[in-house]
Amino acid sequence: MKKFGKFAIPYLVWMGILVVIPLAIMVGLAFLKTDGVSLKGAQFTFENFSRLFDHAIIVGLSNSLKFSIITTIACLLLGYPVAYIISKANIKNRFLVMAILILPMWSNMLLRTTALRNIFSPNNIITDLLGIEGINIIGTELAVILGMISTYLPFMILPIYTVLEKIEPSLLEASNDLGANNFRTFWKVVFPISLKGVASGVILVLLPSATGFAIPRILGEGNYVLIGSIIENSFDNMNYNFGSLLSLIIIIIIMGALLIISKIDKEGETLL
Repeated sequence: MKKFGKFAIPYLVWMGILVVIPLAIMVGLAFLKTDGVSLKGAQFTFENFSRLFDHAIIVGLSNSLKFSIITTIACLLLGYPVAYIISKANIKNRFLVMAILILPMWSNMLLRTTALRNIFSPNNIITDLLGIEGINIIGTELAVILGMISTYLPFMILPIYTVLEKIEPSLLEASNDLGANNFRTFWKVVFPISLKGVASGVILVLLPSATGFAIPRILGEGNYVLIGSIIENSFDNMNYNFGSLLSLIIIIIIMGALLIISKIDKEGETLL
């Protein structure tokens, strides 16, 4: 193994440049009072932490929680049945079906969100083809929530399907042999096993929907401020110290979420 160790050097160098150094700068700026990124006259302070209780931050956090929870519940209610049906369907190439479902993940999110904006506007290609007048929901909570659901639904389907697909048929047969009907078999056997996929899917949907800023800005026309929007505005206004602090908090939350997934899914069945 030692003779292959030199091949890891470029990777370690790039990790240091692109991850470790920026993270160290972020941590430093979070505890400093500076003029932009200039360290001239920098002062160590906890002033940035006191701003976490500002009204704008509280509103951003409450909006993030509201939109992310609604999106996560909707994705779970839609994604679980889809994943279950695909895992049980008599389809020769299930991989192709899953590839079609997650295909939107391979495209640029901004392009998809812009396309949704066109669909949600009163005059779009669908209304033009049908010759009807559409309903304008741009700038509403409904538009933001629908945009988040369409964007993050594959993140819920994929881990749940991965767990369901690996359930041994012998377990289901044994349950039926013991007199359990299909619903009881699902509730007592399938659903408990699939909870690790559900937990992974919930985290994969909850975090990006709570911290994103593109969808609320494009579909909500900036009417709804989320924590991601506050971070973006902080950096746009050259308030790198407070922006770094908020980003650092988000990173800690994400690392905690990944730790939870690793504890729940020790076998790595949810592809994480």
